[in-house]
Formats: sequence, C-alpha cells, structure tokens
Amino acid sequence: LSISRRFAILCPSTKDLTPRNYNIFYDTVVLEPFLGSGAVLATLAPKRGIGADYFRPLVEIWQTLKDSPTTLLSWYTERWQMMAEGPKVEMYERIKASFNENPNGADLLFLSRSCYGGVVRFRKHDGYMSTPCGIHTPITPAAFAKRVALWRHRVRGCDFLLSDYKETMRRAEAGDLIYCDPPYSYSQGILYGAQDFKLQDLFAEIERCAAKGVNVVLSIDGSKQSGNFVCNIEIPAGLFKREVLVNVGRSMLKRFQMNGKSLENEIVKDRLLLTY
Repeated sequence: LSISRRFAILCPSTKDLTPRNYNIFYDTVVLEPFLGSGAVLATLAPKRGIGADYFRPLVEIWQTLKDSPTTLLSWYTERWQMMAEGPKVEMYERIKASFNENPNGADLLFLSRSCYGGVVRFRKHDGYMSTPCGIHTPITPAAFAKRVALWRHRVRGCDFLLSDYKETMRRAEAGDLIYCDPPYSYSQGILYGAQDFKLQDLFAEIERCAAKGVNVVLSIDGSKQSGNFVCNIEIPAGLFKREVLVNVGRSMLKRFQMNGKSLENEIVKDRLLLTY
C-alpha cells in the first residue's frame, strides 16, 4: 500500500514527533469503510476510529484482535502447526477448503499470511477463494504474536463494524476524516464483492459527505506499466480539491501472474484524491 508515502501526504512532517504533532488527525475521528488490511487506520492510530467492511470473516479478525488477541494468536498457531507438520500444500488446501465451505475469520487469517503473494482472490462464479499456496514459509507464531501486540495497540481507539460502506460513511460528522480504498477498476476484479461495486455510487456518497464538512480521501487507479498505461477514471468535476500520484512499487498482481519476475516495467502509481 506504500502507506508511508500516503501518510506523508495526509500529515505534514514536523521535528516534534509526539502523536498530536506528527499526526494532525490524532484527535480526529477516522473512518475506513473499505477496511481490508486496515493499514491506513493503523498508521494514523487515531484516538477514535471506525473500521468497517461488509465481508464478515474479515471483520471477525479485526474484532477478535481488539477483544481477544489470545484467541487470534491461537487461530494462527493451530493452522501454522498443521502446515509445519505437512505436507505443506496439502495442509494449505485443507484450510482453504474449510474456509470455502464455511467462510470464517480463523481460516482467512492464516490463508492471508500463507497464500501466494498475499493476494487473496475469489472466483467469480462461486465466490470461492482460489489463491494457491505461497512459496514462502509463513511467519512463526512467536513473530505473529509480536504483530498482534503492535497492531492491537495502534487500533486500541477503534471500533470494527460489519457494515456496508454507505452506511459507514453516513456515520461521519463534520471534521471527521474518511479514507476510502475501494476495489480498483483496472486490477482488482478478483477481490470479494468487486464485481458488484460501482465507483459512481461511491462518488455520490463522497459528495454527500463533503457537503456536510467531512474530509474524504480516495485511493483509486492511477497508472500502470511504469506510466505507459494511464487508467481512465471519470471523476466528477469539482468533487476533489487535490490529486496526487503515489508510487506504490511493482504490481503485486502482475508478480502473481508472472511467477515472481522482477517487473521493472510494471511500476504502479495510485491516484490519491482529497476533498480538502
């Protein structure tokens, strides 16, 4: 996600790195209605935040992180041990089959850490997760426990809701900040719910929020193939006051499709749009 670059745009730098100074949104309610990895919410680490998604297994992971981190660790440890006892791919496929039969946070948590390239993709015809096992070795439970402790601390002021993005955005009040990271039109049709998502509906919701004084940031397609392909997104005139192209590195999806090649010609830039 190249969070450090996006954070630099959202928050001006300062030599005084106390929370209230390096993060101008520390005292602002921050909402992330397309929660996903929660990376922006955790980076901003606001005193008060809302992370929401309509995908129940994902929200279950975040709610468990906040309410019962030991449970989250036990979920990961149990499945890590299964894979360690092997055969690796067979155990991965068993966990994936369990998830597809009954989508749940415990299986999704481990699959997201062990699937190929970290790209959790879903088949269109039946909604099943289809990503094969990754070539890497998933991190140990001890390493995962450190991440649990760190992330729980950073999102301690946040609530996690099972909610449609429109419902979540309508919770915002004047002065709040909404960060939107919806499915991208040019590259993320394999994500859950992406086939039914309509960007124009989101634009309409952003316009409603901006009209009542809510600050909105939107990440969306910018350019691909190291600038040789510019994504043509029709953006309503006057909706956003600023636009910044953010270099997010080499395409993860292309890396997945092209078997880990170096991909110097596949640099991706996201378009970051701000209503303020």
